[in-house]
Amino acid sequence: MAWWKRGRKGSGRGPSDGPNMAVDQQAVRKHLAEFAESRRGVEAYVEPPTNVTATTVILIAHDGEWTRRAAGSRQAAFELAGSLGVPVYDVLQTGYPGRMREWNSRQRKKG
Repeated sequence: MAWWKRGRKGSGRGPSDGPNMAVDQQAVRKHLAEFAESRRGVEAYVEPPTNVTATTVILIAHDGEWTRRAAGSRQAAFELAGSLGVPVYDVLQTGYPGRMREWNSRQRKKG
């Protein structure tokens, strides 16, 4: 068996990465809901798929802390984010908020 086919046989879920990756929607929903419930001012941003990732949802809190999870498709991403009761944006139209970049910068300085 070729190395690029390992792990796919019999899984029934699809590839584990890339734009067509299989996504455990329950696990994603649980993680994002916990993040949104435990932080203030959370907003969701839907990110488009790339050659190596599926469509993703990134949640960003008031202080810039963030988390990202694959959602599978654009429609699933918007539905998932909307179900959390937070504002939802298309990152291609709005870009990322400055507070996210500032939070990333603070984290780099700590480490």
